Formats: sequence, structure tokens, C-alpha cells
Amino acid sequence: MSGKRGFVLRDALENDIAMGLLKAGERLDEATLAQRFGVSRTPIREALLQLATTGLVEIRPHRGAVVAQVGPSRLMEMFEVMAEIEGMCGRLAARRADGSDLTALAAAQQDCRAAAEADDTDGYYYANERFHHAIYQASRNGFLAEQATLMHRRLKPYRRLQLRVRGRLHTSLAEHDGILAAIERGDAEAASHLLKAHIIIQGERFGDLVANLAEHTA
Repeated sequence: MSGKRGFVLRDALENDIAMGLLKAGERLDEATLAQRFGVSRTPIREALLQLATTGLVEIRPHRGAVVAQVGPSRLMEMFEVMAEIEGMCGRLAARRADGSDLTALAAAQQDCRAAAEADDTDGYYYANERFHHAIYQASRNGFLAEQATLMHRRLKPYRRLQLRVRGRLHTSLAEHDGILAAIERGDAEAASHLLKAHIIIQGERFGDLVANLAEHTA
């Protein structure tokens, strides 16, 4: 599977899961998907296997690939862990980031700003991903960055869906501004605190996400 085609397939399937076009527990038939995307079954199978490594898809005996089911309590637990991991990345990034790291963060944030001003949810999603990965890189801890990346992949469809909640793009952008400023001035505790608050979903934010998830999976 070529890199670009593989990315397109994975991204399309991930988005369909996030938007509820492919529902939790639904069987993902390779032949049907191959016909839809105009490819052979091999790249579809490879894309499904890659999605299985992130937990978005489950490979079951005698059924093949199905969309994974994640309940609200499990989802909250996953976001709690992600918040702690990102907070650690932010703390270390504030202490260790160099000029190239700060340039990468500022560039990603500028892309986020442009997407938010254009009300481009998908554009913001990709720029947001670059912003967070730049923080992982700036932590200068390879193992931590690997774990953060794995968790980020696992939560991608839910983070994507979260951005579709009304007003979330501009709220997220403002939170990025605070995170970037803390890292730039080397304030490790502030960077950690702000990143945790940026990621964690609780109270009304969790209710909004669950409601949006239910709407797209009903």
C-alpha cells in the first residue's frame, strides 16, 4: 500500500468512524470498502489492520474487522491518561525546547488560527495534530513521545468529533495560545497544567462529547 493512498484510506475510514457513518460493532466488509474506494482488497485489509493497532477497529474470529465499541466511562478514562501524558510532555518541553521546536510550535499554531478563522474543522484537526506532535518532540524524551503518539492515535476520532462541538475550535485555539506562551517562557508547571486542562474532558465538555457521539452513532 503506497504511503499517500494508505493515508487517504486510513483517514477516510477514521473519519467515517468518528462521524458515525461506520457505527460501533459494525462489520467492515473488505469487498464493499474496496468497491467504494476503487481499490483492491489488499490496501483495505492493510488499512483495517493499521486501524486495529490504534484500537479503532477490532479483528474478530469468523467476523473479520468490526468497529470497536468504547463506552463513555472507558472514554473518560482514556482522556484522563492522555491528559497526564500530555501534561508531562508540556512540562518537559517548557524546560527543553530549543529554537527549532518553538518555531515548529508557532507555525502549527498559525495554521490552527487560519483554520479556525475559516471555520475549517478538518484543517484545524490536522494543524492541531502537528501542534501536539511538536510538543511531544520538544519534550526530548523519545519513550514519552512514543507513548503520547500511541494514545493520540487511539483517541483521534474522538478528538476529531470534539472539534465539531459548537465553539470548540476557537476555545481550543485560545488554549493553544496559553500553552505556547508557557512553553516559550519556560514555565513548566503552567505548561503542564494548561495541557491537562486542554485535553481532559469532564463536566459539560464530556456531556457535549457524549451527546455528539450519540448523535453520530444513533
